Amino acid sequence: MDSFEFNKILGAVLGVVFLAFSASLVSDWLFHSPAPEQAGYAIEETEVASSAAPEEAAVPIANLLQNADAARGETSFKKCTACHSGEKGGPNKVGPDLWDIVNRPIATHEGFAYSGAMKEFSQGGQETWTFEHLNDFLLSPKGLVRGTAMGFAGIKKDEERADLIAYLRTLSDNPAPLPEPEAEDATAQGEAGGAPAEGEQPAEGEQSGGEQPAPQDDQAQPQQPPVQNPDAPVEQPAQQNNAPTGDGSAQQPTQGEDTQPPSTDGNQPRPVPAQ
Repeated sequence: MDSFEFNKILGAVLGVVFLAFSASLVSDWLFHSPAPEQAGYAIEETEVASSAAPEEAAVPIANLLQNADAARGETSFKKCTACHSGEKGGPNKVGPDLWDIVNRPIATHEGFAYSGAMKEFSQGGQETWTFEHLNDFLLSPKGLVRGTAMGFAGIKKDEERADLIAYLRTLSDNPAPLPEPEAEDATAQGEAGGAPAEGEQPAEGEQSGGEQPAPQDDQAQPQQPPVQNPDAPVEQPAQQNNAPTGDGSAQQPTQGEDTQPPSTDGNQPRPVPAQ
């Protein structure tokens, strides 16, 4: 290849580069849009208050475990095998081995680097993985241990969570005994028994503190008529004397007086009221 052909090829390459660079400059000049001084709307990040209470399970785990199925829990455990092993002496993965996890001191498994939040929660190994802690942690890991490195959303279904804990209990040479079920409504019924139901009126004469109501003023009390004694003799009205006079004629009652019937022992005429 002579120098003339080499110069043509080099000139063509440089020409293409120049045209591309020029097109870029021209397009930037034509379609230039300055950045706004202020954004159209500000996006504010809301932080969850650290003092918020952790999410707790509504039904006690002791009651859920009474009907839990470890076989179903083994199926649910398959989603955990991506980060945990469950065999005795198994290796640590993203998370520690879960063999003999029930009642094991928290953040003490040998060979695993726990997060600072988990170490703080364990209080130097004083806290253990009880059934209650396992239940709350599987419900919401970050709700129980804030700042934990476990990136798991949690299991919201009570039955699925209880089945998984029942299976974790079997991962041991000596499985821990099941906890006694709790009386769910015993406390609520005891509190409700001491107070009257809504809308129910207290019994007559019952006042708070055992005090009787003070008597009202005499003017407010209606006066009751006197009670008559049924054994007392009834006062009879005095009878008028309608006996005949000495001349044989009956005494006439005056006007306005009530007439009385004549005596029945004689043939006396019936007195006629005065007109």
